[in-house]
Amino acid sequence: MSDFMELGERRFGRVNWLGLRTLAHRETARFMVVWTQTLLAPLVTAGLFLLIFTIAVGAKRGDVMGVPFLTFLAPGILTMTVIQNAFANTSSSIVISKVQGNIVDTLMPPLSAIEQLLGYLAGGVARGLLVAIAISIALALVLGIVPQHPLVALLFVVMGATFLGALGIVAGIFANKFDQMAAITNFIVTPLAFLSGTFYSVEALPPVLNVISHMNPVFYLIDGVRFGVIGVSDSSPWLGLMVCSGSTFAVCAVAWWMLKTGYRLKS
Repeated sequence: MSDFMELGERRFGRVNWLGLRTLAHRETARFMVVWTQTLLAPLVTAGLFLLIFTIAVGAKRGDVMGVPFLTFLAPGILTMTVIQNAFANTSSSIVISKVQGNIVDTLMPPLSAIEQLLGYLAGGVARGLLVAIAISIALALVLGIVPQHPLVALLFVVMGATFLGALGIVAGIFANKFDQMAAITNFIVTPLAFLSGTFYSVEALPPVLNVISHMNPVFYLIDGVRFGVIGVSDSSPWLGLMVCSGSTFAVCAVAWWMLKTGYRLKS
């Protein structure tokens, strides 16, 4: 009886730290086991992006916002890689569990919706941070780029990983098949990442496209990391912080609601 009461208190009155820690460990172990695909591959991809853009347009592009084009480009590539990996970690975990039919292993334990949300996000944020650290070390060693405001850069990196990690949970719950997940990635996540000032300053865009870019939360994530790394940005970091905080909270709330109600999970 005492064990049952203790379990009930942990489930309904307190945080189930054991369950939360176990889920977070599982989500982290998922990508650490195949680190060559989840950590090394993004580093290589980021390096290829920098190399290709440097060869193709670097010499002709000149300075952007007062800094060399390659220096301007590096924080955008870093942020884009981080958010894509955070999204992939949470979305793939849920979709694979649904397709294989073992999502019940996550739904049955005494975990509340907020505990499930935090457990999934832990894996996405951890993967995003490790990718960011790997790319940052490479940028420092190869290009000599050291963050000018490291705490600001870290804040926006964590927020970006959380935002896209939560969006990955939403997408993973909504999608029932791998092709649906691929459609969400190709038509929503990739455009958000590419059309957000990753490779250019939005001030160079026509007025209409400039306004549209400022409606994209990922723009503020990239702009915030760029300010933290090289000290320049297209918009105020404080505005970016407010927009990103609101967007992250909104997406996390949707993900929590989906987990709470069992939307497309229990049917």
